[in-house]
Amino acid sequence: MRTLIAFPCEGETLAATLDEADGSTGLLIVSGGNEIRSGAHRGMAMLAHRLAAAGIPVFRYDRRGVGDSTGENNGFLSAEPDLIAAAAAFRRSAPKVSRLVGFGNCDAASTLALFGRSAGIDRIIVANPWVVQPIDDLPPADAISARYRSALRDPATWRRALTGQVSFTKLLRGLKRVVTAKAEERALLATSVLTALDGWRDDAAIVLATGDATAIAFAARYRGGAKVKRFDTASHSFAGAENAAALHAAIVDGMAHE
Repeated sequence: MRTLIAFPCEGETLAATLDEADGSTGLLIVSGGNEIRSGAHRGMAMLAHRLAAAGIPVFRYDRRGVGDSTGENNGFLSAEPDLIAAAAAFRRSAPKVSRLVGFGNCDAASTLALFGRSAGIDRIIVANPWVVQPIDDLPPADAISARYRSALRDPATWRRALTGQVSFTKLLRGLKRVVTAKAEERALLATSVLTALDGWRDDAAIVLATGDATAIAFAARYRGGAKVKRFDTASHSFAGAENAAALHAAIVDGMAHE
């Protein structure tokens, strides 16, 4: 059964959805970016329904200022109180849950890495963790570099260049971004998230979409020992039936580890 829940967070009211089940291990889904709790293309709502049918209770919520929740949206780095309040509300609403696993994609993954311990979460499953703050409208430098290497090996790229189909302005901007990449490699966000992930030790699992710019930027920096599953897709949100099934399997596997 699916239940709508409201709970307090620092004077505001957050909205949540609980997909009920009898299992003692529950999944808390944290939304990334400004995404509402149903997820892109209702992906998180469908994932929750499928997991609950298999006996796993699932709790999803909108942080302050997003979706049905009140308050001001100040971004994921200010979302620690929201996560703590959501975990507490989950436990109150599903008293059979004795073990809590958090799942998040993109900056929601970073939220869990940074603040999950404060919320009493036992294990995290993080997809495409966000570790590079953009300094312009281009993708992270590691993603640009990877794409250039691939493109330059493709004869079609040179044919498009000769026929004027390649934007040299964009090319030069991208190359400049790669040249200056070293300046952002020591960015505070990357250091904070990677250090936080190291603190989870064996209590973290990582899921990466190998063609996604955010995942490429993370993979270029990550040297930790957490289990990493890679899927050959460029879909940041794991859209489509095949990607959704792969994500579901990765979450089920990640939850099974004590």
